[in-house]
Amino acid sequence: DTWLNTGGMGAVSPVPFENNEFLQKVEETIVQPTIHVIQSRGLDYKGFIFIGLMVVEGKPYVLEYNVRMGDPETEVVIPRLASDLVELLEATRDGQLADKTIAIDPRTCATVMLVSGGYPQAYEKGKVMTGWEQTNDSILFHAGTKSVDQKVATNGGRVLAITSFGDSILEAVQQSLENAA
Repeated sequence: DTWLNTGGMGAVSPVPFENNEFLQKVEETIVQPTIHVIQSRGLDYKGFIFIGLMVVEGKPYVLEYNVRMGDPETEVVIPRLASDLVELLEATRDGQLADKTIAIDPRTCATVMLVSGGYPQAYEKGKVMTGWEQTNDSILFHAGTKSVDQKVATNGGRVLAITSFGDSILEAVQQSLENAA
């Protein structure tokens, strides 16, 4: 609470404190009550509900609800999805999601954000970015970029998310950092 708000600067999936007991707490104290309120109000909601959580002494608290996936969380959740996202979305639209099996890649996924100099205050724009051909085993998600003379240049604060898989958080983060360099 003493520094500037930067937005999400990275994410990991799964989080290290995830276990069956914690997931059951989230299900019982947050997910089920949320669904109950939606249903009790007669809302025919179909889509994402992203629930941002804070964990204090093992207890989950809701920080925010979004009706979309957040950034940079999306960059670690969607790559772990082994099922066809379009099929899942169509099944949601058609009320048949319960008939689907959702497969998740068991590996850890981590994303690291690259930001423009000066971010989160006045940041630089128009800096040409290079090195794409030197990256491997990572997924690069553009955020604040634009095309300038057929080259990629910075055009925002949070410029690029570099997402990698690993058998641990450390391994996944190291891969992202290697490609960031």
